Amino acid sequence: MNDFTLLNQRFETAAPQTILQWAVDTYQERLALVTSFQPSGLVLLHMLHELAPTLPVLTLDTGLLFPETNSLIEQWEKAFNLKVTRIRPAQTVAQQAHSHGAALWEHDADRCCNLRKTIPLGAALQGYEAWITGIRRDQSQTRRSSPVVAWDSKYANVKLAPLATWTEEMVWTYIHAHDLPYNTLHHDNYLSIGCQPCTRAVAPGEDARAGRWSRQAKIECGIHVSDSIATVA
Repeated sequence: MNDFTLLNQRFETAAPQTILQWAVDTYQERLALVTSFQPSGLVLLHMLHELAPTLPVLTLDTGLLFPETNSLIEQWEKAFNLKVTRIRPAQTVAQQAHSHGAALWEHDADRCCNLRKTIPLGAALQGYEAWITGIRRDQSQTRRSSPVVAWDSKYANVKLAPLATWTEEMVWTYIHAHDLPYNTLHHDNYLSIGCQPCTRAVAPGEDARAGRWSRQAKIECGIHVSDSIATVA
């Protein structure tokens, strides 16, 4: 039984490594890291490589990722001897086009994200009691109140955001200090990198996620929506 209110009070000023160690000790083999290999995820990957090198690493392979993203995943696998589990949708992009029409992301992005990300992740997380994510409060308005630890009502397990209180500057300072490989698209002002058709470079003054679904009234893929904190679970 976890009292998430007390845990959040305890972890609000704790180092991410302290939070990760608690998670590893508490959930052991029932814990996984879910990452899209963006900067925050790279920090967590490196920290966990030192704390728990055999912890399962899951990533969503939507079939629509940038080539640079796929190259980065392979680079990390080789450099850190990682075993990354690629979570794939039930349908290929071609099969989805046959079922739902070509370029579903252009006329129903919510459905596309649901089919290619939210549903597959839910299936993959059924075997875990808790999962770690790299979301931070400074990434967008929708994430401003993200807790460090919460009961995730969407996937019926515990969700941890050890870097919730970190800033973008802190993330990049860590990456450069440890000389970690990162996505080369960041050099071209791609601050938040998702699927290729729905991601653009960010203009000066825009927040980090402004380049995601910028032609639509959409700001989240759905994975981090409808979470709730339970006082006791």
